[in-house]
This record gives sequence, C-alpha cells and structure tokens, in this order.
Amino acid sequence: MKTPGADVPVDIAIPEGKGPFPPVLFIHAKRGIDENERKHIAELAEQGFLVVMPDWQSGRMIERWPSEHNPETELDVEAAMDFLMKHPRACKMPVGIVGQSRGPYYAIRLAAKRPKDVAAIVSYYGHMQNPNAPEPDQLFRTASEIMQISTPMLFLIGEADFELRRINGGRAFYALWERGVPVEYQVYPLARRAFDFRADQGPEEKIATRHARQRAKEWLTRWMKLSPGGGCR
Repeated sequence: MKTPGADVPVDIAIPEGKGPFPPVLFIHAKRGIDENERKHIAELAEQGFLVVMPDWQSGRMIERWPSEHNPETELDVEAAMDFLMKHPRACKMPVGIVGQSRGPYYAIRLAAKRPKDVAAIVSYYGHMQNPNAPEPDQLFRTASEIMQISTPMLFLIGEADFELRRINGGRAFYALWERGVPVEYQVYPLARRAFDFRADQGPEEKIATRHARQRAKEWLTRWMKLSPGGGCR
C-alpha cells in the first residue's frame, strides 16, 4: 500500500465464506509485527471480521521498539483504514479498531479526526498519551483526544502491567465515563504486561487471553451494530 513518503506492507485476514464482512483495523504495538500479531488477526477473522493490519514501522524504515512517535505514521494507519473501508469484501460501514500498546493511541487520534468512520475501539494495554509529550503530561494527564472522542472504548489490561500504563488508562476511563461515552475497563488478575502473547504465559494469563478475545468480539459486535450472528445489518 503506497502512501505519501512510504510503501506500507499490509496484512489482511479474511473470514471463510462469501461476505461481505465487518471491517476491523488492527494497529500493532511498537514492538513490530511477528507471528503473534498475525495469529491475533487470524483469530479475529475466525470470529467473522475482515482485518487489515498496516506495518506502520517498516514502511518508513523505523526500527522495532521506537521510543519517539513519528506523526507521519498516522497517515499510513489512516490510509490503511481507507483501504479497509474500500475493500470489496468489507461491509460499507464504520470500522472497528483493535490496537495493542501504542496502537490505541493511533486509534483515539483517528476517532477524534474521523468520528463517523470509527464505530468502536478495543484497547489492549493502550498508551493513552502522546509518546512525545513531556514528562508531566505522561505522569498526570491523558491525551487531549480523550476529551474529544465519543467512540465506545473497551480497555483490556493486566493488573501487573506497567504502573504508568495502568494510571493513564484509568484516567482515560474516568474521563470518558464522565462525558457519557460508552466505556468499560477490564483488569485481569495475575496478568502481566502483554499477557495475551507472552512466551512464558502462566495458566491465568492463558485464560485471560481467551476472555479478552471474547470480550473484544462482543464489544465490536455490539457497537458496530452487527447482527446476532456477527454479520452486517
């Protein structure tokens, strides 16, 4: 997928059957894409979603684990959403977004910019602040987009995740709820950072992963206004 200044690789996962299928944009974390992310989008496809996952790093030759945020990559993610919405086997409707870690920051930016095109967000241990913001903002504030969006948002996070990530996510939850935005915050006991794909997953984290995948499906089905069978209305 070509965008201004980049040639962005895109993974696509399509359910079996004729379709059309509900569209979901998957936004990966700053660790990059490997078999874990591809397994995740395959699971979403098995649940009935047509999933597009842009590689916002390699398209601009960004190494894995970047500390700083490159705003140009937001254009690549937005272009992937446009690509998804125009896909011939995708339902013509607002998309759902599933993001991991830094991915949900892209999601709230998109939801603030294009509210009519984003139906729901699922945040796996999402970063709720601009990574380039100064330290006081990281410690005491959430991203300004939290006060702008009205997109239903589901937070999924382990109780043993990074303290700052839990604090910012909690603040975002309260800010959304106070404004009347549909929001839920699911904390998984005994679950650590990246509980859903850790190589050393404990038994509780394996259960948490299954629970999170089911909660994500239910959230997307509800707020994308799908039929009881998960199809487009």
